[in-house]
Amino acid sequence: MKILVTGGCGFIGSHTVCELLDNDYEVVIIDNLSNSKIEVIDKIKRITNKEVYFYEGNVQDKDLLQRIFKENTIDGVIHFAGLKAVGESVKVPLMYYCNNIDSTLTLLEVMSECNCKNIVFSSSATVYGVQDTPKYVETMDRGKSSSPYGETKAIIEKILEDLYTSDPTFKITILRYFNPVGAHKSGLIGENPNGIPNNLMPYILKVAVHELPELTIFGNDYDTPDGTCIRDYIHVVDLAKGHIKALEHAHNHEPNIYTYNLGSGHGVSVGEMVTAFEKANNLKLNYKYGARREGDLPEYYADPSKALRELGWKTEESLEDMCKDSYHFITMEKGE
Repeated sequence: MKILVTGGCGFIGSHTVCELLDNDYEVVIIDNLSNSKIEVIDKIKRITNKEVYFYEGNVQDKDLLQRIFKENTIDGVIHFAGLKAVGESVKVPLMYYCNNIDSTLTLLEVMSECNCKNIVFSSSATVYGVQDTPKYVETMDRGKSSSPYGETKAIIEKILEDLYTSDPTFKITILRYFNPVGAHKSGLIGENPNGIPNNLMPYILKVAVHELPELTIFGNDYDTPDGTCIRDYIHVVDLAKGHIKALEHAHNHEPNIYTYNLGSGHGVSVGEMVTAFEKANNLKLNYKYGARREGDLPEYYADPSKALRELGWKTEESLEDMCKDSYHFITMEKGE
């Protein structure tokens, strides 16, 4: 099978491409390299010893997408491409709505034209909004998302549901991620965004290798045991493997729309993550507490039991693995 991976040079996309290649899928990547690097293609080849087809461009470019489908027999799509920073989305919401939704609509139009009816969508736990319990299960209604980023994911989920209603020959899998961290065991690929990171682990890493002077922990007055936000962290390799399970499930089942949480099922606070990182890598981080960040929720974590039951998927990597693999990657990046 040949799979088109949008945003395949990004953090989650690149790890998923490696898992696809290791499982004997052919892979075509489209990426505009706005928050990723072309060198990732060579690193994927080094890890897997396999070739990957690459097109540089935006998923909003319908002509390019039509050319990709014309030049390749695409059996399914994993759709990662999109802007993803919660804080940034609050500041520039129109950019997020335009990019994330328009690109998805264009992709789905071309898929329909080319009779490619299998898509795995990279969604987010933020679609749940604020619930009465921090443990999120797929049967919950989508709530009012705490950021425009989350709203784009919720809107796209609704678009996919409406698409399936109109065309029940589609196989649609929605994967709601919690908080991906870690890096490939090789140290060749991981998360190293440009500028000041929006997510915790890459921020920690830049402080650990002295690219930034200190880590700012946004809020220490939440109603949690240590006052810092609690999240469900998942190793990116575990997450990538979830996409393989989703493709296998879709292949073996009739067309339908499926939704799964991909998370560990338990929460770790920001303070606990900092401590775990220091212990795993035998170092000390400079950090300070700052004001709460707009759009952040105090606590949430996954109920991943449906993914285990239907996909046979569960997390395998530990918090220590996440911390060690992340640090290994960033030191490799810097040549230390």
